[in-house]
Amino acid sequence: MTVPIAIIGAGIAGLSAANALMKAGKAAHLFEKAKGPGGRMASKRSEVGSLDMGAQYFTARDRRFVAQVQQWQAQGCIAEWQPQMYHARAGQLTPSPDEQTRWVGTPRMSAITRAMAQDVPATYRCRVSEVFRGQDYWHVLDADGTSHGPFSHVICALPAPQATALLATVPKLAAAVAGVTMNPTWAVALAFETPLETRLQGCFVQDSALDWFARDRSKPGRNSLADTWVLHATSEWSRQHLDLDAITVVERLHGAFAELINCSVPAPVFSQAQRWLYARPAGNHEWGVLADASFGIYVCGDWCLSGRVEGAWLSGQEAARRLLEQLD
Repeated sequence: MTVPIAIIGAGIAGLSAANALMKAGKAAHLFEKAKGPGGRMASKRSEVGSLDMGAQYFTARDRRFVAQVQQWQAQGCIAEWQPQMYHARAGQLTPSPDEQTRWVGTPRMSAITRAMAQDVPATYRCRVSEVFRGQDYWHVLDADGTSHGPFSHVICALPAPQATALLATVPKLAAAVAGVTMNPTWAVALAFETPLETRLQGCFVQDSALDWFARDRSKPGRNSLADTWVLHATSEWSRQHLDLDAITVVERLHGAFAELINCSVPAPVFSQAQRWLYARPAGNHEWGVLADASFGIYVCGDWCLSGRVEGAWLSGQEAARRLLEQLD
């Protein structure tokens, strides 16, 4: 009997690990609480079209990730986004062109994780509440009390606070992961019937409740029914207003956006808010992966490296590499 490897979390890190393991001929099975893969790469479908509420774009620096990006480009699930970039500081907008190559999923950010998940066995809408080791194998318990298994190894590809809750049987590993702080982000989407009169398509912000906003429909492959924008609040503002209701969050961030954009901003025809509790790590780590090889359990995620999409992918690759080394 082939005993598969359990991977908890179907974001970039978990999918990267699954792809690497399956390429090496190993069986893997994903568990994901959402209805599909993606994590913060997921896109929200709405009445005005698909919206990238999480990751806005990504860059590629490491040669291994550059090679992966080239594969995605060949598959047609990503394209280069060349926005008119601006900076906002002290209420002033300034054009800020750069040489950065920015990639986005097309026709939506989730196209990447959909492609990665295509051949991976998975159980979606499954919230894992516990992982425990029997005499020889690991088992996964979900929130409904159903036990899944057996599994030879476990990879937790979750934000650090969620991973910590599953590591009760490996206290040393749990203590290391528990030391990672992750910051929240409130995201708001706005859609306007008439396009705003601005050339701006992406903007980094200082001295505001916002730290980023972008014209979502300026990304390649989008088919928006209106002029769609996505706003991200700063970690500090998001933390201070973590429990604010969504309507008030939209009002406040819409107001901050209107103050900065330097053109008339009418009432939106559509708005939506989403709270990312664990959007980004508070500090930089260079672990790659955390593991207790004697137990056969590994923890990976963007927070193990740079906090970026590239870091998530590389962390998943490193988890698979370390696990495969143990099997040899």
